[in-house]
Amino acid sequence: MTALIDAKGIRKYYGDECVLQDVNLSIEAGRIVGLIGPNGAGKTTLLKGILGLAPVQGELSVMGFDPIKQRTRLLQEVSFVADIAILPRWLKVKQAVDYVAGVHPRFNREKAQRFLSQTSIKQKSKVGDLSKGMVAQLHLALIMAIDSRLLVLDEPTLGLDIIYRKQFYSTLLNDYFDSDKTIVITTHQVEEIENILTDILFIQDGKIVLDSSMESLAERFLALQVTSTQKQALLDAGLRPISESARLGGSILLFENVSKTALSEYGEIQMPSVADVFVAKMGSSLNQGGGRYE
Repeated sequence: MTALIDAKGIRKYYGDECVLQDVNLSIEAGRIVGLIGPNGAGKTTLLKGILGLAPVQGELSVMGFDPIKQRTRLLQEVSFVADIAILPRWLKVKQAVDYVAGVHPRFNREKAQRFLSQTSIKQKSKVGDLSKGMVAQLHLALIMAIDSRLLVLDEPTLGLDIIYRKQFYSTLLNDYFDSDKTIVITTHQVEEIENILTDILFIQDGKIVLDSSMESLAERFLALQVTSTQKQALLDAGLRPISESARLGGSILLFENVSKTALSEYGEIQMPSVADVFVAKMGSSLNQGGGRYE
């Protein structure tokens, strides 16, 4: 199958600093991909390259287009939601719908109105009178009404409370996504979206350090709850975890590429979360920088 996004040897420099280092990735259509990395890892720079908003070195094809040379054609097929929905405060909701309908040939006004009817947003309300959560809902309704093949979400729920975040992703999954669309998401609340992801990308210091489907992730990583005695028996058997976290009465050990059969006699096997795997793979960098995953 031809990749929707195909990147080979992508590099980006700001002066002498290399912020993307030989990034290789391939994303097929109909996938929901989480791009996760610590602050300053290169996530937004990579997204800008994919969208044609910043030039990068290397080979990059997005839906068959060169993002820089064919940016206008590419942006007709792509929708983008950033961490801040930039809408004029004086603009009324109805005017926002009218504007997008007038400038985007693939905008479906009826679909936008249907999405808005599921909220408490009024047509005559001004953006400046809406809560941050309602502005996010308005922005999402406008974006989801555009028949785009690729949706890029860069921290789309930043600053929203948990109710709005859950509504956002529920609407995204149930009312927007289908097998013809592809979604790329960066977010701090990775634990809230891991159940909708099909694939995961970890990026650190401008490098892709993990590229996996969620199915493969579940096969590759296992967590084991052990007592101190069980832990010592594991170590004596030559089984080494990639990370350890303390638990009442023992520890949770995370293993990579170790079979269930080899671990089962030493403790209780559990499925680690994406956040657990992220911290295990890149925890030392987070500790040094005091960062949080995103």
